[in-house]
Order: sequence, then C-alpha cells, then structure tokens
Amino acid sequence: MTTTAATVSVTLKLYASLGVHLPDGHARNAAEVAVAEGTTIDSLLDYHGVPREARHLVLLNGVFQPPGTRGNVILKGGDAVAVWPPVAGG
Repeated sequence: MTTTAATVSVTLKLYASLGVHLPDGHARNAAEVAVAEGTTIDSLLDYHGVPREARHLVLLNGVFQPPGTRGNVILKGGDAVAVWPPVAGG
C-alpha cells in the first residue's frame, strides 16, 4: 500500500516581474496551489522558481515575513503568500 502526503491549498501571489513564476492558468497575479503539509514559505517559492534575491517583500496573510523566518514558517490551508521584488527608480 502506498501513502501520499496530505496537501493543503494556498494562494500564491507574485507581483511585477515575479509573475512569470506563477503556474499556467493563473488569474491576474494569483494562483491557488496545492502544497504538501509541512511546506514552508521558502520551499513554496523555491518550488515555483522564485529567485531568493528577488523575494524583497514577502507577506503571509498580510503580515510581513522577514527573510530569516521564511524557512521556518509552515503554511496552512487557506494561507495567502504575496511576494514583491525589489523596486528601483527615483
């Protein structure tokens, strides 16, 4: 008998130049994605190919997640992860 890992559904929102990393079929800047239980913010973003140096502003359910915590915060069903790249200009 094989067992499969349980999954939860989260919303991944990628803005500006990061939108290219969303899966096919996304609407606007967001996609509902299934992740294995125990998935962290960093592992979600790694899986979708979002470069670590481009993860400037990361919010989980509207709350800022500092770089040092993103590898430890485990996602739950219904969570929303939003990411913006660094912005240049003047």
